[in-house]
Amino acid sequence: MDITFLLNGETIALTNVLPTTTLLDWLREDRGLTGTKEGCNEGDCGACSVMITDENGSRALNGCILFLPQINGKHVTTVEGIAAPDGTLHPVQQTMIDHHGSQCGFCTPGFVVSMATAHLNGATDHDVQLAGNLCRCTGYAPIIRAAEAAKDAPVPEHLKNLSLHCSKNTAGGSGGLAPRSAQPKTSDDLAKWYAANPDATLIAGATDVGLWVTKHFRDLGAVAFLNQCTDLRGVTETDDEMRIGAMTTLTDVETGIAPHFPSFAAMIRRYGSVQVRNAATLGGNIANGSPIGDGPPALIALGATLHLRHGDTRRSLPLEDFFIAYGKQDRTPGEFVEAVSIPKQPDTLRCYKLSKRFDQDISAVCGCLNITRDGDTITAARLAYGGMAATPKRASAAEAAMVGQSFTQTTMHAAMAAMADDFQPLSDMRASAGYRLQSAQNMLLRYLHEATGTATNLMEISS
Repeated sequence: MDITFLLNGETIALTNVLPTTTLLDWLREDRGLTGTKEGCNEGDCGACSVMITDENGSRALNGCILFLPQINGKHVTTVEGIAAPDGTLHPVQQTMIDHHGSQCGFCTPGFVVSMATAHLNGATDHDVQLAGNLCRCTGYAPIIRAAEAAKDAPVPEHLKNLSLHCSKNTAGGSGGLAPRSAQPKTSDDLAKWYAANPDATLIAGATDVGLWVTKHFRDLGAVAFLNQCTDLRGVTETDDEMRIGAMTTLTDVETGIAPHFPSFAAMIRRYGSVQVRNAATLGGNIANGSPIGDGPPALIALGATLHLRHGDTRRSLPLEDFFIAYGKQDRTPGEFVEAVSIPKQPDTLRCYKLSKRFDQDISAVCGCLNITRDGDTITAARLAYGGMAATPKRASAAEAAMVGQSFTQTTMHAAMAAMADDFQPLSDMRASAGYRLQSAQNMLLRYLHEATGTATNLMEISS
């Protein structure tokens, strides 16, 4: 595969690229840019953070699970390109020195890139912006102080207008394709290619597939990179529904969903890190069929419809029907997720993510509850859970115990008892079966208390 991109302002043209070569490996082994570090090699630690710029702006991404074709036509800024060409330090580099934000230094380049990207974008929610960068010796307080100290400094000239430089100096073409690999530019191109190569692997954000290469050392065979299918991105609204394209990143999903379902958006902010959310897509979160993916429970609770495409044939089905069994979805070879749509409705959704860490952790239980009332009577209930079964699943027995009943603690306790018929969860390293079931049941009480004005969120309660 032939690709062209900018690296710290320099035009790079590569031929015969192995499609599953990661940006991190290429930077370190082929380019000698060793500032970008390999830590976890799975997108958790942030030591490999790079700044990627395209027509949509600049964002921080994990270079360790970013394949070279994904940067085709874009601008890559590594830690070596953060300082000015004359050596003048970026404001975040200077404040890291001033506030003693580095000890061993291994994690420091990743922090600097994430901080510089946030600084460029005017993002000052430093705890969120740096949640995907881990430090085990300095501690986070001096690093946060450094980010705070640099927030009002002007953006260095060499980092301004990177997207304009990118469009001028890179063709972004995808010629010279390796056998049975593709980088389609539209969903029509994708549909045609995938129908002819139904055994291929589709790569969206690579936050899951990337680990197949870096951790499992798998040969993916035929692959298609979807990042140039712009018609599969974005959130559109009509009077009746919201439609979210499969290639919409979770960062953009959060922005689009927040005005309508803020609890859903708040849960997305706990999905991975900024770097992961900037890459991960809603379509990928659904298509991989994980029983612990946080997106499907919320979408199922909202009554979402999934839209699939095979060649020129399209079909739609309730999202909950897509998940058949563990590792098995209602998707034929050569068929891909095109979009998901959510009916417009009053916001009665609450999403509860239970995990050992607040940020960047896999859910032990994810409960998304959508309860509709007429006065004090429950008229409808959609209770969807992740981590409780082999697939994302509704608590149908608990729902039946609620509908037509009063919105009271007595009703909730009846539904909690019925939930034992809905789930027989497994015990694993994240939680025992008993803990999972009790936690899922208790989420019903939490919903009741929140709806009746009792504070339940420990992040918002103060003495």
